[in-house]
Amino acid sequence: GPAKQENFILGSSGTDQVKGVLTLQGDALSQADMNLKMTRNSQLLHFAFREDKQWKLQQIQDARNHVSQAIYLLANREESYQFQTGAEVLQLMDAVMLQLTRARNRLTTPATLTLSEIAASRMFAPALPSDLLVNVYINLNKLCLTVYQLHALQPNSTKNFRPSGGAVLHSPGAMFEWGAQRLEVSHVHKVECVIPWLNDALVYFTVSLQLCQQLKDKISVFSSYWSYRPF
Repeated sequence: GPAKQENFILGSSGTDQVKGVLTLQGDALSQADMNLKMTRNSQLLHFAFREDKQWKLQQIQDARNHVSQAIYLLANREESYQFQTGAEVLQLMDAVMLQLTRARNRLTTPATLTLSEIAASRMFAPALPSDLLVNVYINLNKLCLTVYQLHALQPNSTKNFRPSGGAVLHSPGAMFEWGAQRLEVSHVHKVECVIPWLNDALVYFTVSLQLCQQLKDKISVFSSYWSYRPF
């Protein structure tokens, strides 16, 4: 059946600049209900996802695909199948560990995006003001939401314009070009919350990789006693 919906409350502890609720359904954010208090004019902005949009969390989807591949590698043989050599088991463990490591890495290393790539998102209703950008990503066991406040660089600005490259989290002063405008990040607001089952998943990845390594170590020890020395 469809993945259950889970609501997560995000808010910054020291300030009420950004707060709201994100609804996670499997590997996608199906709803967002966010409030942003602007510093410069104390304006309160409210934004939500468009009805026809979901924010795909590619990291969760990719991690799940790698786990599925690891399970397939382990289950893809007859129950009566017997391994002939230690080398054969080691080869299987290496393949499984590669998939588990890739799965874990997808959760621990968020994608680096340029500010232009973030600006290309058309997720929100009402559309975000032109001086705001929002990005959402997974980092370890946390769901992270970042709001960037921007200001336009005037054509006669003496600032040396250097477009920023990709980053997980951009800092104030980062610049980019969008349309005919040159923009600079003035403020960054980041809020996050822990997703318990991601916490569990990271623990399971660590334990699974340890078990695979222990099996490899035992086979390496025993192989030196096997008469036909498969190595």
